[in-house]
Amino acid sequence: MFIGEYKHTIDPKNRMAIPSKFQGQLESGAIITRGLDNCLFIFTNEEWKRVADQIKQQSFTTANARAFSRLMLAGAMDVKLDNQGRILIPGYLSEYAKLGQKVVVAGLYDRLEVWNENAWEKYKKDTESNANDIAEHMSNLGI
Repeated sequence: MFIGEYKHTIDPKNRMAIPSKFQGQLESGAIITRGLDNCLFIFTNEEWKRVADQIKQQSFTTANARAFSRLMLAGAMDVKLDNQGRILIPGYLSEYAKLGQKVVVAGLYDRLEVWNENAWEKYKKDTESNANDIAEHMSNLGI
């Protein structure tokens, strides 16, 4: 399970350290891909297989299914932790998420998200200011 919020930096070679508490879960490798809200998603290999299988089940005859499949699957890349617990973030993914030197790694139970630090702070501020409305909507869904 991934939980928590961690500030990290990306070095000039586009390497980012994975928070040490998560390294054991990713030591056999991981998948990094385009996420939603202009962040990156990092999945364990096992979770990625589950997610990719769900995406694959969607009909390719609908435009939204094709677009989502392309976003998630075509953007995916295998990554391995180096001896210092870092992964290499591909340039096209770094560009997609507009990553700078400072990033936030957020644990969201079944995945990690990597955010540009400024974008994360803005997103978090906006979400926190609307927390009551969001909670009200979620209660309508039975949560």
